[in-house]
Amino acid sequence: MKQSQDRTPEMQLVLVQRGDRWQVYQRLQELGIACLCSSDGYLTAAINTPTEALQLWSVVRQLTAKRREMTFWLHRCWHSKP
Repeated sequence: MKQSQDRTPEMQLVLVQRGDRWQVYQRLQELGIACLCSSDGYLTAAINTPTEALQLWSVVRQLTAKRREMTFWLHRCWHSKP
């Protein structure tokens, strides 16, 4: 008997400020991640892989993190050794 490799996407509910929500939505659409915005302030994204989970986290973080945090993170990336 052959088992199906298909998995149901994990739906992630993310609270994003109204002004940022459409930017997050647009970027996730560009990345090919299915998502929708609701009038109650939530964005729902279908996450199928760890990469998509990381992309969701990254997109939200870019809009919500303070400049100081992002600068520190970028500085660490520049100085990390491969």
